[in-house]
Amino acid sequence: MSDLAGDDGLVVATRAGLVRGRRDHGLVAWRGIPYMAPPVGPLRYRAPQPLAPWTGIRNAAEFGPVAPQPRTSAAAGAGRRTPMSEDAMTVSVLRRARSAGRRPVMVYLHGGGFGIGAGSATAYDGAGLVARGDVVFVTVNYRLGALGWVDLSRFSRPDAPIDGNLGLRDLVAALQWVRENIAAFGGDPDDVTIFGESAGATAVLTLLCVPAARGLVHRAIAQSPVIGAIPDAAQAAEWAEEFRLLLDATAAEMPERLRSADVGELMDVTKRLGDRISAEHSGVLLLAPVIDGDVLPQRPLDAFVEGRAAPVPLVIGTNADEGTLFQLLVRDLAATPGHVDRLFEQTLPSARQAILGGYPAYPKGRSIAGLVTDLVFWAPAVVAAAGHSAVAPTWMYRFDFSTPLLERVGLGATHAAEIDFVFGRPDSAFQRLFGLLGGRHETRAVVRRMHARWLRFASAGDPGEDWPRYDTESRRTLIIDAEDRVESDPRSDARLAWEPVTALR
Repeated sequence: MSDLAGDDGLVVATRAGLVRGRRDHGLVAWRGIPYMAPPVGPLRYRAPQPLAPWTGIRNAAEFGPVAPQPRTSAAAGAGRRTPMSEDAMTVSVLRRARSAGRRPVMVYLHGGGFGIGAGSATAYDGAGLVARGDVVFVTVNYRLGALGWVDLSRFSRPDAPIDGNLGLRDLVAALQWVRENIAAFGGDPDDVTIFGESAGATAVLTLLCVPAARGLVHRAIAQSPVIGAIPDAAQAAEWAEEFRLLLDATAAEMPERLRSADVGELMDVTKRLGDRISAEHSGVLLLAPVIDGDVLPQRPLDAFVEGRAAPVPLVIGTNADEGTLFQLLVRDLAATPGHVDRLFEQTLPSARQAILGGYPAYPKGRSIAGLVTDLVFWAPAVVAAAGHSAVAPTWMYRFDFSTPLLERVGLGATHAAEIDFVFGRPDSAFQRLFGLLGGRHETRAVVRRMHARWLRFASAGDPGEDWPRYDTESRRTLIIDAEDRVESDPRSDARLAWEPVTALR
């Protein structure tokens, strides 16, 4: 099979058929390419099925619809007019128009709490990565919400099967598509870096613990993962039963009810159940992969501690003020003193005094946001990095950079604040807004450095000579700020205080 089926380089032969892309400012894009059979009709709530080949040339010039989700913004996934469809399981590929040989591949897994988002979201424009790094950039759409991340497999019947971990299976199928097809687009199938933020980072780390994904990933970057909030089969079954009650169906009726239900109804039930869970627990997510003993054999955090995750080079880190976003704007991971009390009651009551002593202003000011940052993001990431460092090269960072306006409004280096820096966009709408009180010059410098580090890691296998590997002796961590620096075991007292609680969650 010829790599380029068209003389102009726009028509490419995939395993399922020909696709035609488009040129755009020195780059070539192929968008909305299906990687699995549409999960509709009898295939709703089924594991990904093989894609039927097509004849002729498929137009891949534009992004297709996004997976069903609440409408937020085009930057996050779905704006007011963004088309949606369950038939949205696609990949999009971007590379330089003039690019010789096989290039490193960077596959981005979008965030959004497994409930919103899309590879087409404007926040994830990979043009800067491709133009400056000469990589082949891939984004993925996967099933969201109850259609992908609520495990309802307990209602499966032999005559009406329901599979679990559907969104996770979608991501494996997408990586298999990359393995089989990316060479035709100029990418190296043996040089694939997966990276993502928030839910995308959680998916990155989880995929390293999925047997079916072994060999499909060669490097990984996890930005602000929530690796400790993944439910086991018992918890998933309890939530599935609550989902059934909210859907007002008997267990016997569930297969037919799930396949016939309107997507809006499923989203409404998911929101109601998710809101209740968030109100009663802190750092617990309804929408997440599930430890089912099959697709995901064990708790990912345990797999990292025991050195069982795929031994590929890993960059992992968090932002200094992750929790402020959830306390001020998004409530699904927010906490109250009541949440904190229940947390210690359910895990390790004796750790309460030692941990809360590290937040002198508790429960005032940004202290609860700081506690959420540590509980949900930072402490589990430190544990994962320590375990992985024993089996593969590992680098850890903390993103501290903030502008005067971000500090003024109480957000600081909040959740998702690093995305523009990774994608090399110092002049995005977000950066222009939060640079109004100053910090624009510093922002540009941090963007250049962080963007270059991510590209170097994907291309050369390390993020820079001035960024030492993480290990359990020195725990050297890159602090990304107006001036980068390396610290040994930052906030060691907090790390030691949180470790036993993290191990029990």
